[in-house]
Amino acid sequence: MSSPIIQVENLGKSYRIQHQQRERYTALRDVISSKVRSWVQPAAQRPVGDSEEEFWAIKDLSFEVKEGDVVGIIGRNGAGKSTLLKLLSRITAPTIGRIHLRGRVATLLEVGTGFHPELTGRENVFLNGAILGMTRAEVRAKFDEIVAFAEVERFLDTPVKRYSSGMYVRLAFAVAAHLEPEILIVDEVLAVGDAEFQKKCLGKMKDVSRGGRTVLFVSHNMGIMRNVCQTGILLEQGRRVAEGRMSKVIDEYVQRSPTSTRFTANRNEDSYVTACEVRTPDGKKGPTFFTNEPLQIVVRYRNERSINGLRVGFNIALADGTILLACTPEDEGCNSCMAAGEHEVIGALEPNLFLKGLHQIHAAVWNRSDGTIYDDVRSITQFTMEAARERAYSRETVRPGLVQVPVRWSVKTI
Repeated sequence: MSSPIIQVENLGKSYRIQHQQRERYTALRDVISSKVRSWVQPAAQRPVGDSEEEFWAIKDLSFEVKEGDVVGIIGRNGAGKSTLLKLLSRITAPTIGRIHLRGRVATLLEVGTGFHPELTGRENVFLNGAILGMTRAEVRAKFDEIVAFAEVERFLDTPVKRYSSGMYVRLAFAVAAHLEPEILIVDEVLAVGDAEFQKKCLGKMKDVSRGGRTVLFVSHNMGIMRNVCQTGILLEQGRRVAEGRMSKVIDEYVQRSPTSTRFTANRNEDSYVTACEVRTPDGKKGPTFFTNEPLQIVVRYRNERSINGLRVGFNIALADGTILLACTPEDEGCNSCMAAGEHEVIGALEPNLFLKGLHQIHAAVWNRSDGTIYDDVRSITQFTMEAARERAYSRETVRPGLVQVPVRWSVKTI
C-alpha cells in the first residue's frame, strides 16, 4: 500500500494574545512619564501593565489523507479550520508537530490569494504556474482551458486589482484546478462566486479527485460537503473530535450544535409550539430507531385564543438542512385544533422510509388565511435511524439517496 499523500502528526499552532489593562483616567503627564520611562529603563525593569495569554488554534492534531480523496473539514467559526489550511499550505509554520506533503500544493484560501494586484490576469496565470513549479510551456498548454473555465476573456489583459471579487475567484480557482497540483486546498472562498460558477467548481473538484489528485475542502454548506466529500474531519477548539464518512461527521457536528432555534424573531403569543417528540406506535422513544420501524411525530402547541384558519405542521430534514418531508394534518383531510387550549397533532409515518443517519424536526404554527407565522422552531428535536437488524449490510454505506420508498416489484420472462 502506498504512503498517504498528507500526514499530520501531533500538530499544534499557538499564538500570543495580549490584553491591555485599562485605567479609568489617564492624564497627559502620565502618558509623557510612561514614554520617558520606556526610553530610560531596560525592558526587564519596566512595570508590567499588560497581560499575555497563550492561545492554541490547533492542538494535538493527527490524521492522514490518501491520494485521490476529497476530504471535507468542518466545524464552528473559530474551530481552527482556516489555521489548519494555512499550516498545510505552508503560509504559517506550526508551533509543534510535523506535516508531510507528497506533492505540489495549490491553495485558494481567500479572494486574491497568490495574485499580484498590479499584474494582469494573463500575467498572474503564469506567475501562479511558476509558484507551483511548472514551466512556461506547461502553463501555456493549459492556458486556453483556464481562461475558458474562468470566463474572463475580455478582462485578461486588465490588472486584477480592477477585478470584482467574483472575477478574482473565477480566475484563481481556474488556475489552481487546471495547473495539476497533486493537492488542492480550497477554503470557503467559493461562496463568493455565483451559483452557476459554484456548480462548475464542485464538478471540477470531482474531476480532479477522479484524476488521482487530492482535495481538502472547507465550507459551512453541509449539503455541498455531503455531495462532494467522501470523508470528513470535524474540528472543535483546534482538536479533531470526529473523522470518517462525511455524512457521519456531519451528523456528529449537528449533534454537538445547539438543538433548537426559534426562526421567528419574536414568538407570537396567540399560538406557539410547546414540545415535539418522536416515538413508535407502541410508545418506544428515541433518539435511535430502526429503519423498519413505523414512527409517530407528535407536535404539541397552545392557543391562547380561538384562531380561525390555524394550521400546524412539521418538516423532517437531514443534518445538513435538506428538507425530506413537509407534512400538515390538512394533507390527509384532518383539520388542526383551532380552539383555545393545549393540543397536539400526531403524524404517522410508514416503516422503511428513512435511510441511516441523523434527522431533525422543524415544527411551525401559522395561519393559512393571512399567512401569519405564529411560531417556527427549527431543530426542535432530533432522531437517528439505524439499519434494520434483518437488513444489516456488511459495508458501512447502505445505499445512496435521501429516503427509501417501498416499491412493488414483479419479474417476468419476455
